[in-house]
Amino acid sequence: MARLSKGPIGIFDSGYGGLSVFKEIEKVLPDLDYIYLGDNARAPYGSRSFPTIYKYTWQSVKFLFDQGCNLVILACNTASAKALRNIQQINLKIEHPDKRVLGILRPTTEIIGEYSKTKSIGILGTSGTVSSNSYPIEISKFFPEIKVFQQACPMWVPLIENWAYNNEGAEFFIKKNVDSLSDQSAEIDTILLACTHYPIIEDQIKDNLPDEVQVITQGDIVAKSLVDYISRHEVLAKSFLRTGKRIFLTTGDVEDFNNHSEHFLGRKITSEQVDID
Repeated sequence: MARLSKGPIGIFDSGYGGLSVFKEIEKVLPDLDYIYLGDNARAPYGSRSFPTIYKYTWQSVKFLFDQGCNLVILACNTASAKALRNIQQINLKIEHPDKRVLGILRPTTEIIGEYSKTKSIGILGTSGTVSSNSYPIEISKFFPEIKVFQQACPMWVPLIENWAYNNEGAEFFIKKNVDSLSDQSAEIDTILLACTHYPIIEDQIKDNLPDEVQVITQGDIVAKSLVDYISRHEVLAKSFLRTGKRIFLTTGDVEDFNNHSEHFLGRKITSEQVDID
């Protein structure tokens, strides 16, 4: 890798959920500069087709490259499952061989099997993530003995994005999907929230599970994996700006993004609206 111009780390999600990953990343790498981009105008991605997810994700990655980012994290399971491989194997090789794009699926699947004693893991995710079968495929590479059970939760992201997750209607859909997963196997002792939006409703999910079933979120896993990755890529590590600056961008409504972000980050932010089409 040739010497790179200094720039921030880019973090991308289709909406607000990736902020739950960013929150953990900045804990372990607080001195770095970051640009967070939420494609809220076109969210949610979960029910969209592969070509559309791939197109939207690559547009967003290119936008972050144009802002000076040498590394972009796809803090979105749907984008990681459906777009990352093509971006890494096709787009980067042709257009940006010195840039890097990482997802959150691989770091999770490398370690998730270590949490389960019964060797039975449940996955709660968007329709796009579940239909891709990316988690069962990747987990089998590292833990071939693990049985993976999946449940799509198509209503959860819209409920969270619209601040409608804390009422009886939302409770119905949360219980319905959690029960559907649990009914697939009584041996499930570990459930992965395979969508970065879902930590917002983690307590509601746990309310519908036995105490002995553990619920795993991805932020901490991804943050630790990123620290390890940076330590092994010296040229890339030297290209990061280290002034502690944070920039938050959204393709949607700024006020709405700022209000939602406080729930995910635990602090108020000021964002800017951008066009990436």
